[in-house]
Formats: sequence, structure tokens, C-alpha cells
Amino acid sequence: MSDSQQESQQELESISPYGPARSTVKGEPLSKEEIEKYNDFFKASLYLSLGMIYLRQNPLLKDQLQKEHLKARLLGHFGSAPGQIFAYMHFNRLITKYDLDAIFISGPGHGAPAVLSQAYLEGTYSEVYPECSEDEEGLQKFFKQFSFPGGIGSHATPETPGSLHEGGELGYSVSHAFGAVFDHPNLIAVTIVGDGEAETGPLATSWHSTKFLNPITDGAVLPILHLNGYKINNPTILARISHKELESLFLGYGYQPYFVEGDDVDTMHQAMAATLEHCVLEIRKFQKQARESGKAFRPMWPVIILRSPKGWTGPRKIDDKYLEGYWRAHQVPITDVATNPEHLRLLESWMKSYEPDRLFANGKIGPELKALCPTGIRRMSANPVANGGVLRKPLKMPDFRKYALSVDKPAVTMAASMPNMALFLRDVMEYNPTTFRLFGPDETESNKLANVYQAGKKVWMGEYFPEDSNGGNLATEGRVMEILSEHTCEGWLEGYILSGRHGLLNSYEPFIHVIDSMVNQHCKWLEKSLEVEWRNKIPSLNILLTAVVWRQDHNGFTHQDPGFLDVVANKSPEVVRIYLPPDGNCLLSCMDHVLRSSNYVNVVVADKQEHLQFLSMEEAVIHCTKGISVWPQFSTDRDGEPDIVMASCGDISTHESLAAIDLLLQFFPDLKIRCVNCVDLFKLISHVDHPHGLTDQEWTALFTDNKPIIFNFHSYPWLVHRLAYKRPGAAANLHVRGYKEKGNIDTPLELAIRNQTDRFSLAMDAIDRIDKARLGNRGTHAREELKSRQIRARNEAFEVGVDPVELKEWVWPYEREGLWKKEVRRLLN
Repeated sequence: MSDSQQESQQELESISPYGPARSTVKGEPLSKEEIEKYNDFFKASLYLSLGMIYLRQNPLLKDQLQKEHLKARLLGHFGSAPGQIFAYMHFNRLITKYDLDAIFISGPGHGAPAVLSQAYLEGTYSEVYPECSEDEEGLQKFFKQFSFPGGIGSHATPETPGSLHEGGELGYSVSHAFGAVFDHPNLIAVTIVGDGEAETGPLATSWHSTKFLNPITDGAVLPILHLNGYKINNPTILARISHKELESLFLGYGYQPYFVEGDDVDTMHQAMAATLEHCVLEIRKFQKQARESGKAFRPMWPVIILRSPKGWTGPRKIDDKYLEGYWRAHQVPITDVATNPEHLRLLESWMKSYEPDRLFANGKIGPELKALCPTGIRRMSANPVANGGVLRKPLKMPDFRKYALSVDKPAVTMAASMPNMALFLRDVMEYNPTTFRLFGPDETESNKLANVYQAGKKVWMGEYFPEDSNGGNLATEGRVMEILSEHTCEGWLEGYILSGRHGLLNSYEPFIHVIDSMVNQHCKWLEKSLEVEWRNKIPSLNILLTAVVWRQDHNGFTHQDPGFLDVVANKSPEVVRIYLPPDGNCLLSCMDHVLRSSNYVNVVVADKQEHLQFLSMEEAVIHCTKGISVWPQFSTDRDGEPDIVMASCGDISTHESLAAIDLLLQFFPDLKIRCVNCVDLFKLISHVDHPHGLTDQEWTALFTDNKPIIFNFHSYPWLVHRLAYKRPGAAANLHVRGYKEKGNIDTPLELAIRNQTDRFSLAMDAIDRIDKARLGNRGTHAREELKSRQIRARNEAFEVGVDPVELKEWVWPYEREGLWKKEVRRLLN
């Protein structure tokens, strides 16, 4: 064999999952007797994992395994279970030895058999589900419920004790783990990262979370990259690169990697025990140094690279086809046991090799194995951090009313809602220095929220340049979390609230779609948690969207997409809320409400630029409490039936709708107009379908069931139609205007004209819809004049580059007391 062939063979052997243990850390911390106990515990765990996948009856195989004992539909994933169990059980030794506060996060997809087996062996599962008791009858129920109708899923779902990360969608284990340890200084999140999961973009970015971890105030994450070599049907990238390349990758990320590799169980026990203990001592050393010196720094945090065969301890081959150490072990290892008697006997032999008759005498493990588990809340399956609602405390909240914007006249005062609301957030942050954080992808300053820096700077554990003191707002002990990855920001926030704290994510509206599926997964977690009695409510996931579609005229078409609302509206009405406050005082009221709430995904949409202010604080509180209401100060129908209802939802949409009312009254002073504004989007849906929905009687009282409604909406118009399609008269009378995928580098008004949400389009639409007998020929001339004004406005925008001043600076021209009072006086006189 040539030298190059020998080198190639050596490299191949070095990345093989087979052979005696190879590890960076040397040592033999376990006695022979301890190794025997860990072998038994490993076997018991593996037996439970297979039992969950296969067995409906005969849980301890006391009788010969028959087809009738099997589940009719075999579901589940075994491949990653052995490696996860191996890490979990060895970390338990250190929890007991050092009295550690730890949680376990299972990143590999469908990894539930591993963590469920540990929760059952620790006794936690039987405590929360007494029917799954630690005896033969309870074990049978424990097996049957897994991936079974009416039972539990194959991820670490909310039903799983000790879980705060389901893992249904891959890529978020590390960001969830870091979110959980922020402001939990004594917590260690042991996080298994599947090598398939490690190929996702969100996971790759989340490795940088150490750059935001303060060893004084935060806990630690111990990632364990589990290289079992295969995904469903493909090799994994990181399992097929050289040792040197893999080590360099993690050194480059800022970690110190420690390898544990092989399949020989006895030597692997020693290697894993020694490596985990070394890593724990490293973590404690770094924290001690930072906390005693009072100087935060960024150490090379440890990461373990665990290489073991997929489906470890299973048959290497079946019918001359590879199983253990290959992709066939990923899901159900032997799929045809119900139809192939030979394979049924093979499964029985495999399961009996784990000695269930000896290890589960009387249906439960003996005291010598139970002693390997921690007790009480030191069990990772019973840690209250993973049931964050137990730890949740309400935020100390300032009175939002004291930040009110002065509104002496409706729609006359121009003010910036967002910087003012940031003063409120600043004080929320100051009042809650260890339980509230603001998250966002490098947009806090851009989104006009910089006032929060008065209470908490941006977390930064990297190097500092002199110019950073000139407006950088960086600090090791900051409260604002910024990284240019929506995935990581969202993952941090989810981990933070799932472990009992509070937060807010701010983002540009067009790019929040990056985390559509993450929010989808969190909604599913919340909904399922409502069905789990022992799960306590957690703080809400709050998302503030700004830099909205109607003010992305300068950035162009790529930045114009308000469709996140459609994504959220599809989720369960039990867990989602959408608010579009029309002005600054309504924004304050909404933010106070969402920060106090629990178990929701709250989405608040508000632009960051200066806007007309419509309501006083007292009026705003009443309006937001109602969620939708008539605005009498902009209406003229107090003494009779309206000719038309002009409705709006969204700050800029409301501005244009009011300007349209003004145009209509210029031409038709006697027109009966009802102005309706919606701040709570789910008011539009029936109360039968959403707890916030209006009854049909309430809908009719606001909108009538026989008058045209011109509804100017912030987002895509089809969403309002979908929400309100069952409403009385809606099919014939509801006409929604919103964003219709028309955009470019426009002026604000020209962008609105493109999408027919501008004041001229709305007014013309109203003229077209109002009863012709009411307007007569007057409507024709008014419509022509409005069309001419609209064309002139567009032409000026194209020529000059800005909207006409008189349109841009439009304010409500009528008295504060309201149009209807003026009309009443006219009639009385």
C-alpha cells in the first residue's frame, strides 16, 4: 500500500464511528462496577426506546413476541436515540456530583424516544402521568401511547417532561438553549445537535451565540454535536470531513472542541464520563473567573463532538443489508416484522439482548440503577426551567399613560409614535433588569427604538474599537440582543420566554417572513401546551413589525410585503393576536397589553415615521379596549343612516381613509359618512371562530348590512375578505383595498395610488358605490375632478421626486368637536 493510500485509510478510520473509544480528554473516572451499572442503564433506556416504537402488548416480552403484540402502524425514529441517551445519562452523574442545575435539549428530529425513556426511568413521567406507572401495566401504556392515535408524538412535544424544545423543525436547538440560559447564571443547557440539523442555516448561525453570552450574568450551553453519520437517506456533511477540518470549523466559531468517538461501549463510557466532567469544570472555571473579577470576557467555550453509529447497539446487517451505522437505522429499524416471521424473531432477539427480564423486575428498574438518576428538580426531566410558566413573574410595568402624545385636535398633530413608545420600553427594561430583553436583527436604531439604550445597551462580547464609544451603544452587560439573523433572534426569544422571562422582537415587516416557520412551530407548541394540565402559561411571544410596506417606497419592491399577517391568521385562534394601532397613543396601549399577556403570539404592526395622531390617550384606551369602533369625530351620520361606511385598519391606511372622507365632504357636504377604525384584526372574524370576534349583531351595528363599506387595509385585501366572508351583507357590500403586489421606487402617495389605497382611489370608489339616487349627476363631476387630481399628483411625483406638499402635509380640516355636532347645529339652525 502506498503512502497516500495509507494516509487515506488512516483518515477514513479516524472519522469512522467504530472501534474502541478515541477521545481528546483521557481518563478513567468510572470503576468497573460503575461501568456495569451504566451498561445496564444504557440497555434499559434502549429497550424502552424500541418498546415505544414496536410494542402495544407484552411490554416485557415475558411471552414469545407475536404479531398481535405489535402496533399495527410502526412509527418512530431509533437512529439518534442511543447517542442522546448516552449523553443524557452521563451528564446525570455530574448533576449529582456537582449539584448542577441543568436542562436537556434534544435537537435531532423525532428524538423523543431518547428523552422519554429518561423521563420514565427518572420517575418524572409517572409522576405527571400516573397511568404510565413504573410497573408492567404502566409500561404497557407508556409504550402504546407513543406515536399512537390519542397519544403523544415522536418529537419532544409539550407533553414531554423536561422539554422546552420540540424539534419538529430542525435548526433551533442551539438558539433555544442560549435563550434559556440568558439571565439564568447557574443553568447549563446540555444540547444535542444532530448532524443533519447542523446542515441548516439557522443552526449554523446560532453557533455565534457565544459572542453574546456573559459569563457573569448568564448560564452556559454545552453543545454536543452528535455525528451518527446519516440523515433519512443521505450521509451528513460534518460526519464526512476530516478531523482537522472539523476541529478548525469549531475553533473558528470560537469553541474548544473535544472528541468522543467509537462504538465499544465500555471504553466509550469512560471517555464520555471524562470528557463531560472536563467540560463542566471548564465552564465553572470560566464563570468563577468572570464573577470573582467582575470582568466579563468571552472564553473558548467547550463543545463535544460525539461520533457513534446510527442505531448504535442494533444489528450491523439484516439480510446482508447494513442497518446499524447506516441510514436504514434512522426511523423504524426493521419495518416488516408483522409480515416476516424471521425478522420478528430477530427483533425479539435484539430486544431481549437488553435483558428486560433482569433490568425491569416487577416492571421497574432496581434501586441501584435508579440511584444513577438525580432526584427532585435536579432531574433534567423535572427542571422547572423547562416548564417556564412555573418561574414566570409578571413584569413590573410603568403606567403607559404617562407617555401619552398630546392630541388636542384629531388628525392635526404630527408626531413619531415609535421613538415615543421606545421611552415606555426603556422603562420596562429598567424596571425588569433580569427578566426583559429586546431582540432584533440590527434594527433597533433604524426602527427608532434607540431610546431603550438609556436603560440597556446592546450585548457585545467581541472586541471593541475606539469609535464604538461614539454611538455604538455596546456593553457586555447589555439588554438589547442584535445579530443579523432573524432565525437566531427568534430562537433566543423563544428560549427566553419558554424558560419564564419576557421579551420583544422588533423587525422590518418585509423580512419577518424569514421566521414564518419558526413562529408556526411556536404557535403549535402553545396550542398543544393548552392541552397539558401541568404546563404553566408562559409569557407571550411579542413581535413588533415596522418599516412597513407603505413606507418602503425608497427601498422598492423587494422591501414591500405585509403578508406575515396571513401566516399568523392561519394559526389557532386560541394562541394568536394581531394589532394594528392607528397612532402613537394606541401603540402605547397595545404594547402595554401584549407585554402583560401570556401564552399568545402577539403581532403589533406600526410604522416608525412621523404620522398624524388621531386620538387622545383616554380615547385610545377606549378604542383599543373595544378593538374596533366608530370614530364620531370623523363621521357625519349621527342623525341618520349612513350613505357609506369608510373603514380602515393600519396607521397609514387610516390616514388615507380620513383624507378620502375629507375629499368626499368637499364635494358632498351633506353626505352621511360613518368612519370605523379597527385596531384588533380578529374583531372582523365571527365570535364563533375567534374569542375576540364580533357577533353578527355587533358587526351590523358598526358596518350595517345594507350599505357599501370601503375598507382600507394595511395588508393584502384578501385577508379581510377571508375573515369577514360570513358577515351579514359582506359579500355584496364589503370592498377592501390593500396591498396588491404593485410597487417600485415610489413616493409614499404614488405607491398607494399603484395599489388603489390612496385618498383619491378611496373617494372615487365610494362615489361608485353610493346609491346613485343619492348623488345624481354630482357624482360624475366629482369623480372626474378626483381622477384629475390623482393624475397631477402622480405626474408631480415622477417629475419632482416627492409628493405635492399640500397632499403630503394634509391634516383634518374640521373642528375638534366633530363633524356630526357641526351637522346637528346646522340642522337646528
